[in-house]
Amino acid sequence: MLFVTIFRTLHGRMRLMRRLIGVPFLLASLYSLPALSAPLTLEQAWEQAEQANPALRSTQANLAAAEGELNDARALLWNNPQITMERRKREIPHAIDPTQTNRERMVGLAQTFEIAGQQGNRRSAAEQSLAATQEVIAETRRQLRAEVEQRFVRVLSLQLRIQTEEQTLKLIEQAAAMVGKRVAAGEDSRLDGNLAKVEAERSRNQVSLFREQLIQARAELASLLQLPAGNALEVAGALDPGTGPYTMEELLMAATSRPALRALDYREKAAKSRLDLERASVYPDVTVGLTAAREGPADFREKVTGLSISLPLPLFRRNDTGIGRATTELTQTQIENQAAKRDTRAQVFALWERLENLKARVQRLTESVLPSLDENQHLSSVSFRAGEIGLMQLLLVNRQVLDGQRDLLDARTELRLAKIALEAAAGLQPNDPR
Repeated sequence: MLFVTIFRTLHGRMRLMRRLIGVPFLLASLYSLPALSAPLTLEQAWEQAEQANPALRSTQANLAAAEGELNDARALLWNNPQITMERRKREIPHAIDPTQTNRERMVGLAQTFEIAGQQGNRRSAAEQSLAATQEVIAETRRQLRAEVEQRFVRVLSLQLRIQTEEQTLKLIEQAAAMVGKRVAAGEDSRLDGNLAKVEAERSRNQVSLFREQLIQARAELASLLQLPAGNALEVAGALDPGTGPYTMEELLMAATSRPALRALDYREKAAKSRLDLERASVYPDVTVGLTAAREGPADFREKVTGLSISLPLPLFRRNDTGIGRATTELTQTQIENQAAKRDTRAQVFALWERLENLKARVQRLTESVLPSLDENQHLSSVSFRAGEIGLMQLLLVNRQVLDGQRDLLDARTELRLAKIALEAAAGLQPNDPR
């Protein structure tokens, strides 16, 4: 009996230990379950795009080439020194030993020097090219953030549009149900019942249409963020852009230092340095060589030291091809720079005017139109239940309310997109959600 009791006790403790050991694994499995996807914010979308967008990553990859070019240009000398080693076997006729052979050695070192300031021009061109590459990366990142915000706003606008349409659909369905009861009781005609059914079906069709547009907008945003296909992307944020803390003069001033324009300035300076480099290449490079050799018979070995200077004569080829290409590059860069500055200024003017018009439009809809429409919707619903107005009047009021809400939402969306475009044209970097 004692052994049975001990066995049962040990068996029970082992079962308890197995259960306790299984608890951490159960908790670990619970914590390893995928969390429910939360709505995507604008800051998260920016961060995801900057990490995964192929266009930005491709632009950033150009930085290594520009840095490598600058490292080469900053070297002490552009041309590497040349070491030559020579071993010769010389047979000397001799009366005593006709087969006497002497083995001679020679070591030389040569260095080519640029004499017309090519090194400074090359270094300046590489520095300007690196600065231009960095500005292009900044411009690409800024454009990417603007494009992400635009697609984000479209998704957010469609989500709000669907919510508005679904609320209107509920009102229409309630009215259709009331009309159906009246038709069944003989209080309304079948025509009113059919009108209610058609209006409800039109509203359902409108909701389906906006849902299809939302699917497409979400797919475009997910593609820009490089998210996996089939991801049910939900966004969260405010649609209203808020008041920008700047004036048109400040925007025009900011546009002059836009990364894209700074990149063109650096490219123009780099092109000038390359043209100076090609012109300086007409002057020949001087090569200085130093040699040391041991010559003669083994018993009478001679040490020979030599100094050589070589200079090519620029008689037939004077680098006209390189100068012509550098001149063309400089001219094209100057034209592009002038056109970009002119277009940027005109774009800021146009977008500012559009932004001001949209602000006035949103203000009119918010302060004048919508309050009256909401009041009409409430009064018409009460009157319809009391039998004071018919179905046609109720549908007309609901349609006006829906159209007014759509106009306001469209105006708010266009206002937000116009502000994004204006700030992008002026080179402002979006940092906070609007």
